[in-house]
Amino acid sequence: MKKVVVFGAGMVGSAMAIDLSKEHKVTSVDVNQQNLEPLRTRSIDIIIADFRDSAQVKEIVMQNDLVIGAVPGFLGFDFLKEIILTGKNIVDISFFPEDALQLDDLAKKNNITAVVDCGVAPGMSNIILGYHNKRMKVECFECYVGGLPVERILPYQYKAPFSPIDVIEEYTRPARLVINSKEVIMEALSEPEYIDFPHIGTLQAFNTDGLRSLIKTMNIPNMKEKTLRYPGHIDKIIFLKESGFFSDVAIMVDNKKVKPIDFTSKLLFDRWKLGIEEEEFTVMRIIIKGLENNKPKTYQYDLLDKYDTVTKTSSMARTTGYTATAVANLILQGKFVRKGLIPPEYISEDEDSFNSILSYLTERNVIYRLKKF
Repeated sequence: MKKVVVFGAGMVGSAMAIDLSKEHKVTSVDVNQQNLEPLRTRSIDIIIADFRDSAQVKEIVMQNDLVIGAVPGFLGFDFLKEIILTGKNIVDISFFPEDALQLDDLAKKNNITAVVDCGVAPGMSNIILGYHNKRMKVECFECYVGGLPVERILPYQYKAPFSPIDVIEEYTRPARLVINSKEVIMEALSEPEYIDFPHIGTLQAFNTDGLRSLIKTMNIPNMKEKTLRYPGHIDKIIFLKESGFFSDVAIMVDNKKVKPIDFTSKLLFDRWKLGIEEEEFTVMRIIIKGLENNKPKTYQYDLLDKYDTVTKTSSMARTTGYTATAVANLILQGKFVRKGLIPPEYISEDEDSFNSILSYLTERNVIYRLKKF
């Protein structure tokens, strides 16, 4: 039995801790005791700690075989670097703005495996593309993904299974696309389009910065990632964005400096907070086009995953968390040993690893349905 520590006990972090505790000795760490309390009855050790306390983090990490990172995005890069310096392997889902690949040399120097962006998208989207890119000449990659509440409540028709500040980051960070083999920078929320999904209806897609490492690791002429929301949501967000509510430049209010983004996040937290047993779903469509054996080929993967009413686990926690725990188990079992900074697309170059991840997810009823054209 291996020892695993999960940093972050939010919805996704808790789901990962519970999943891994079926086969391993798991410790969950969070600064918020309220997040940790439900894990006490799951045979999971809990520790209250500040992720920014390097000495305490190192002490905890050194007692374990593998680290799972599920910390807020604004802490993610520095936290990842700290873990690499301990010489322990890590699987991370933190959505931080920095380029993780710049830590590759450090990870190799410390002889560790550091898998980053290992969620649903980025994450499973990379894994699927990495598998096919190794076996065909991919000419176009498109990913559409979103997590949404079943109950649509105006004005936002949205709930977040993680921190609103990370959601806002999706709406403000410029989106990087690849068009005709050139990296193109576009505003987040740009190029809205409507797409119909079976059993869901019409959703609206818009550009977000989800390609991440794929821009550097994949030599594919055309790639884009778009986020999905209910129609009408984007209009509200654009209004807030253009009115300055997402600005991180402090302004004076009653002789006090206030960052609009902090004020907005505080307001939206209650409105966007997903209820503990609130039903939601994750929808994703991945389209890969290219030449296979010199013939045109299209692969389309569709995911529709819903809140688990039996285990009371959110869909976003399942689809994001179980991708990470699938990869964690590959490392713990010695089936993936590549050293360095590892984006998910590297893992699936090996067919056995790809099939193992799909099987792991299928066992947990997270099912990617494949169509070939």
